[in-house]
Amino acid sequence: MMRNLIPTVASVMVLMLTSIANGAESTEQKLKKLETEMQELREQISATADKVEAVPTTSLSTHTGGLGNGRTHISGYGELHYNNLESDDGSKTKNEIDFHRFVLEFGHEFNETTRFFSEMELEHSIAGDGKKGEIELEQAYIQHDFNKNLSGSAGVMLIPVGFINETHEPPAFYGVERNPVEKNIIPATWWVGGVALSGKKNNGFSYDLMVHEGLKIKDDGKFNIRGARQKTAKASAKDFAVTGRVKYTGISGVELGLTAQYQSDYMQGAVNGGSANLVETHVAVNKGPLSVKALYANWSLDGDAAAASNKDKQDGAYIEAGYKITPKVGVFARHSVWDNGGIGNTKMKQTDVGVNYWLNKHVVFKTDIQSQSAGNDLSQSKAFDGFNLGVGYQF
Repeated sequence: MMRNLIPTVASVMVLMLTSIANGAESTEQKLKKLETEMQELREQISATADKVEAVPTTSLSTHTGGLGNGRTHISGYGELHYNNLESDDGSKTKNEIDFHRFVLEFGHEFNETTRFFSEMELEHSIAGDGKKGEIELEQAYIQHDFNKNLSGSAGVMLIPVGFINETHEPPAFYGVERNPVEKNIIPATWWVGGVALSGKKNNGFSYDLMVHEGLKIKDDGKFNIRGARQKTAKASAKDFAVTGRVKYTGISGVELGLTAQYQSDYMQGAVNGGSANLVETHVAVNKGPLSVKALYANWSLDGDAAAASNKDKQDGAYIEAGYKITPKVGVFARHSVWDNGGIGNTKMKQTDVGVNYWLNKHVVFKTDIQSQSAGNDLSQSKAFDGFNLGVGYQF
């Protein structure tokens, strides 16, 4: 477009120079010609602006990036794993390759203040009767901005807790598998149906408040928290849960987080139920190539049945350090301890060391060695040692 303007501008300059040089034309004639040329110039500038405004902009997902024209976008991620593991007692082996997750995310911006986001996941490649995989709708919600510091959401959403429950794309974390503490205690990935408010302050503080479907723990004496996620699939709503989080990111490279959840009846009406309380806190520090993170999570389950099974307290913690040798190569070490309760010594421990290689910021290759140990009162077939390989992507 600028090339089209150059002749017009040049002609105006020639006109002015010519008029001054020959002095033959009257002042009135020179002004009329100059006005004509300037009008043509204004018309061309206006046409150029109209064409620029007509070009559609690219809208990217607020979650991980993505592709799309206008207000609708597509994004996603996935990961392939190879596990070569053997239990401590030698009774079990795990030598398998698995496309663990294939995820597509769809979003749409209705306008500047209202948007939709969704996440559809296929686990273990094949879903259906008798198959090892399943299809899950992990997110599908409407979000509306009331102002620049406060928004509300309604639909299927991720619980605001820990590190990986909300951010679990493979390039974003060290290690092939997600850490066992957040998996077995929180339990990630954990999504629910409900409503939420999210706000932020200029001093680095932000907060989230959710009212949502609660857990439904089976009345079988196992008190399996991970198995109690209802996943918004005809979920029992006799008793809702409330979750709140406060996060601080006011210092560059530092994140502090605290989440608390309360539910008055974790069995949704069964006689052996009681209240459930979750507390999770974490800290992450990223300074140059060095990253350090630590997390602790604790469940307290009321009720005589939970206490009799020694399942009333379930908790875990881990600490992880990572160092990027180059922008593409990072090494890490992580130590995790967790206990899902039971009579006697039921504590699990796991140490992981490994390497991430980022082909670019959206594609990562991973390898790690894991060493597990199980408490004396647990079956030693629960502890696995060996190595893992993986490749992951996001777009």
